[in-house]
Amino acid sequence: MGRILALDYGEKRIGLALSDPLRIFARPFKVLANGGFANILEELLSIINEQEIQLLIVGLPYAIEGGNTPKTDETQAFLDKLKKKLEIPVLGWDERYTTDEAIAELIKLGYDWRQRRAIQDAMAATMILKSYLEHQ
Repeated sequence: MGRILALDYGEKRIGLALSDPLRIFARPFKVLANGGFANILEELLSIINEQEIQLLIVGLPYAIEGGNTPKTDETQAFLDKLKKKLEIPVLGWDERYTTDEAIAELIKLGYDWRQRRAIQDAMAATMILKSYLEHQ
């Protein structure tokens, strides 16, 4: 099977989450600064090799009713660029509500707003990955 890496794309930060090799659990991994596509690609290639990633999931931020927004289109363009540059499969996954779920989970775990801010992007990626795993 192999690990899955999930990505919550943002203009400033990109949250990452990892599955275990059996694809049962999802956990926050790290947050990358969005320093442009070349920098992100370099970081992702390193992570893909180190963690033996077999699949990359990119959260797509659809509108509440399911349509595209400018953010959806921007994220889809990013996903398409990744598909051209990576040798592993890259899939889009509906990420509606994941940031809200991530914040709620972090509040439940007792994180204050400063602590939450530092890891909420990785936690949102975890929610994307968890949703994908539950639907497989």
